[in-house]
Amino acid sequence: MHPHEAYKQKTGTGRLASLSLENSEIIIDDTFDKNLRTQELINNQSYFPMVLYPGKDAYSAESYNFNISIKNRTLLVFLIDATWVMARKMMYRSLSLQKLPKISFSREYRSRFLIKKQPADFCLSTIESSYYLIKELQKNGVCDSTVNADSLLDIFDRMIQYQLDCRHKRLQNCESSTIH
Repeated sequence: MHPHEAYKQKTGTGRLASLSLENSEIIIDDTFDKNLRTQELINNQSYFPMVLYPGKDAYSAESYNFNISIKNRTLLVFLIDATWVMARKMMYRSLSLQKLPKISFSREYRSRFLIKKQPADFCLSTIESSYYLIKELQKNGVCDSTVNADSLLDIFDRMIQYQLDCRHKRLQNCESSTIH
């Protein structure tokens, strides 16, 4: 997670995803080559680390043959939580993340983030990315099919509705104060 997301966005979608997912953790930095925890995870032989990041060189979560790569290891996915501009910079500055195999989606999803404009149609929030990744990994047989990822989008939708309600109340207060 980029420090800006960690310290200025207390209710960001990365934090909500982490709170909703078992065995997830937030690592705060803007470059990860010297981050001890990131390096410990990448170098731990019991994990098969990948980074969720779109691109032509990214493997499809739904169709990638994990059996060949993973063997007796546990899939470990790094999700970069930042604005898209900052996420690109974080990848550019983190050679250890660049070297990891990239994983992405086999389908094009559209963001449900009504209160925030994404830079491109394929850009998703961290919580949406977590949801779609779990769903595609379940189809692939890598993620336990009994895991219910719907709570991720439920909390996301509630967050959006709360923010829309707050905006509506602010607008009503502004209109009533200008009428006098």
